[in-house]
Amino acid sequence: MTLYSRFAAHIDAALDALETAGVLALGIDRRAVTVEPPRDATHGDLATNAAMVLAKAAKTNPRALAEKIAAELQQRDEVAAVEIAGPGFINLRLTDDSWRAELSAIMDGAADYGRTIVAAPTSVNIEYVSANPTGPMHMGHCRGAVVGDALAALLEFAGHRVIREYYVNDAGGQVDVLARSVHLRYREALGEDVGAIPEGLYPGDYLVPVGKQLAEEFGNRYVAAHEGEWLSLFRTRAVAAMLELIKADLALLGIHHDLFSSEAALQAEGKPEAAEAWLRARDLVYDGTLEAPKGETPEDWEPVELPLFRSSQFGDDQDRPIKKSNGQWTYFGADLAYHFQKAQGADELIDIWGADHAGTVKRIQAAVAALTEGKTRFDVKLVQMVRLLRGGEPVKMSKRAGNFVTLADVVREVGKDVVRFTMLTRRSDAQMDFDFAKVVEASKDNPVFYVQYAHARVASLRRRAAEAGIDTSAVDLSRLDTEELGLVKLAAQFPRVVETAAAAREPHRIAFYLYDLAAAFHALWNVGNDRPDRRFLLPDDHALTASRLFLAEGVGQIIRNGLSIMGVEAVSEM
Repeated sequence: MTLYSRFAAHIDAALDALETAGVLALGIDRRAVTVEPPRDATHGDLATNAAMVLAKAAKTNPRALAEKIAAELQQRDEVAAVEIAGPGFINLRLTDDSWRAELSAIMDGAADYGRTIVAAPTSVNIEYVSANPTGPMHMGHCRGAVVGDALAALLEFAGHRVIREYYVNDAGGQVDVLARSVHLRYREALGEDVGAIPEGLYPGDYLVPVGKQLAEEFGNRYVAAHEGEWLSLFRTRAVAAMLELIKADLALLGIHHDLFSSEAALQAEGKPEAAEAWLRARDLVYDGTLEAPKGETPEDWEPVELPLFRSSQFGDDQDRPIKKSNGQWTYFGADLAYHFQKAQGADELIDIWGADHAGTVKRIQAAVAALTEGKTRFDVKLVQMVRLLRGGEPVKMSKRAGNFVTLADVVREVGKDVVRFTMLTRRSDAQMDFDFAKVVEASKDNPVFYVQYAHARVASLRRRAAEAGIDTSAVDLSRLDTEELGLVKLAAQFPRVVETAAAAREPHRIAFYLYDLAAAFHALWNVGNDRPDRRFLLPDDHALTASRLFLAEGVGQIIRNGLSIMGVEAVSEM
């Protein structure tokens, strides 16, 4: 139990006492009651809104209720003072010993400090990356991949059961283009001079090995054959090869999915038809005609009756077709069936999409609301593109890839941890610049370096203490003063940060918090540059050194826990 969960229990106990005394009615809903750090640290260590959110149900004013709650909390040994602010907020100041106890709790909890353990975790399906299987991963996919993977780890740490899913879009026209591109490379592998890659085909050299493999297997059987004889085969082989390439690229980032779902298999199994039948049985799909396009109507436009989903009943701008006039499924129709399938295996769904898909969010939200009868939480996290720079100048595209910078090339240049951390240094829906020079810069302005340097400093303390022959076995935390305990207060916020970040589905909050914690640690360290008595290692005072080392290792543990959620390794030397 962490400090925040412990004080949530204390507040519950105080409210129980007030119920027993008749001040509060029995069974008042307490779900809106929170315990968190006050926005202004000068107001105290913890704050609760209990009086503000319960006063109406208690039929009293918030400040009067706050006084009664405060009187109950004041009886706790851990509480040094209780103050009522404004209309009824309750601020608590804790004793120094309570913070010393929390530092011990951090060290005892180790890798599990801040983790939520629940008896019956909810299952969350997170679908992320889901790039078309037409080539290697590029940096346009990178940010969504990292955000999705970090969110999965965050939700697991917060007590959820997570399913990591990749949706393979292998049923569209782009896969036929891929097959034709591979056929060209197949002919090239058999000695044909194919010349420049024709417009409309994929030009990247990454298809050369696929063509060679098919040439070795089939010889010239399909060189002059009609497309109908080889298209399906080449499509299947090309998609399989691209998926292996994609998986290898994602592995460079430490990303592995639990499930790869095929759009082609989904359609072959009749899942869109099943979803349509389910919706028709509930009068949520009907046959109707779309309105004419806004503005000047094209000459070739004519009204066509199509099966339409009543998405306008669920907040969308208009009803949406699930089939085209030729009977093929629309992208929306296929996606609707895919989400129907996902919802049958999870309590909650999260999609990580590029910002260019913003226009389709409402219709998919409408579909999930209809298909799950509003019982399944569904979130879409939009991720903005990343602009690649080198010393402030745009990065040139990769010739091998054809027209983009590959993820593999970037990871090999700057490292997995730099890429992953950097992708989480801004909100996912905010624009981002990735400058190859700045992300490896050894400065305070580079969050990757600054947080890693804090952990490396902690690791160096233990080595230096051992080299100096300092006995650190006897730890007396009473030697830590108010300034040092201020660092404990920030470290102890980690469980609350995890909780709020998970609830908001925002893994970047972990990166922000780690930067603040690292900054506080570096600041305390730097005090020793001017005041030798404030240094962490004091050869003439082994007991105080042991206590300060214990403090530093507590900070190091929090940094490791946070970096682990982000998928970043904590380094011990820099």
